[in-house]
Amino acid sequence: MTFTTRFAPSPTGPLHLGHAYSALLAWDMAQRHGGTFLLRIEDIDRTRARPEWEAQIHDDLTWLGLHWPQPVMRQSDRMDVYADALDALWARGLLYPCDCSRRDITEALSAPQEGALPTGPDGLIYPGTCRSKNRFRYSASIERPRDRTLRLTVDRAVSSLAAPQPDGQIRLGFAETGTGPAGQGGEIALFAAEIARNIGDIVLARRDMGTSYHLSVVLDDAAQGITDVVRGQDLFETTEIHVVLQSLLKLPTPRYHHHELIRDDAGKRLAKRDDARALTKYRAEGATPQDIRRMVNLPLITAA
Repeated sequence: MTFTTRFAPSPTGPLHLGHAYSALLAWDMAQRHGGTFLLRIEDIDRTRARPEWEAQIHDDLTWLGLHWPQPVMRQSDRMDVYADALDALWARGLLYPCDCSRRDITEALSAPQEGALPTGPDGLIYPGTCRSKNRFRYSASIERPRDRTLRLTVDRAVSSLAAPQPDGQIRLGFAETGTGPAGQGGEIALFAAEIARNIGDIVLARRDMGTSYHLSVVLDDAAQGITDVVRGQDLFETTEIHVVLQSLLKLPTPRYHHHELIRDDAGKRLAKRDDARALTKYRAEGATPQDIRRMVNLPLITAA
């Protein structure tokens, strides 16, 4: 299978050095393997996505010397695909509506305990408030609500995936060709009993979007034939969610290559609001693509 990877930014702000590093690394890996580099625009958040930022993404990446096949996949064009997947999961009784706000979740988690609140790859681990409330109100025989936030019943979903191994464990996993934040690499094993505890009932459709990052990204990777996902270590724990969804939806699990993050002078990872590291600023100051490669410690491109 031909090595195929992608760079999938959201058009909600300027690309910065961290984006450049991830895109260039993915590009370099594709070139080294004689493979394909794809661009995907993740614009499901229509309240924040802007055409001018999308145009700037194309311009900055082209300036860096990258190119990709056309047309570019845009998530906003694929809402029907995400809806079909949600319908399938709803029909299997694996989703339920949730009306909890972030404040509701924080208060529910804070009430019975002291100390740090339980967190997972998707933020605070949901305490299951609406899961219990909606247990007998919604079923697969009722049409999926289109205007509600929907959560995945994770323990039920994982238990439906595969027969237990001889030791009684249900195992999932993925191949890591980079390193996780704690040095994880190679074959990463995931166990059903730990998955439910680690991630909780994650959101698969937000009321104002009709989908979620997690659902969209696994469907898009499969549709584009992605064999190798290149992304930052801040998303390493998120891979657990994606592997579960890939298994539920019978999608292939690509290899993952998580890389170190580019950080500012204080050691904080870069964000889109950090305009001081925006590529447009470096370009305006006369930097070249080779200068950007030096800044992020990637090999320079030699003339053919």
